[in-house]
Amino acid sequence: MERFGSLVRAREDEPGPSGEKHAPAIEAPDRVSPGERFRVRVVVGREVPHPNTVEHHIKWIQVFVREEGRPPVHAVTVDLGPVVGEPDAAITLKLERSATIHALAYCNLHGVWESSKRIEVA
Repeated sequence: MERFGSLVRAREDEPGPSGEKHAPAIEAPDRVSPGERFRVRVVVGREVPHPNTVEHHIKWIQVFVREEGRPPVHAVTVDLGPVVGEPDAAITLKLERSATIHALAYCNLHGVWESSKRIEVA
């Protein structure tokens, strides 16, 4: 049986413009203090613009957080409308432990793409 995870693509899977315009870019600090509030921004198409038409667009962005020793937590889903909804989302988070931020983005033509970023809590 095919698993959904095998369908998720990363920038490394598609070097060049396709990966650059589909993989979500995560902007966040590398290090934060325990309990400190900080912003995480996820942008699709930061380096190479992604089309935003009814026929070809980013439909949603999701962010998950996996703190060390804990299961992943769904932090946010941003549902975007074509033409008017730009694939650029921000959320405020706070961590008690070092964690990995995982971002997913869905292109209606090219499927689900992922990126991740490690954040140290010290």
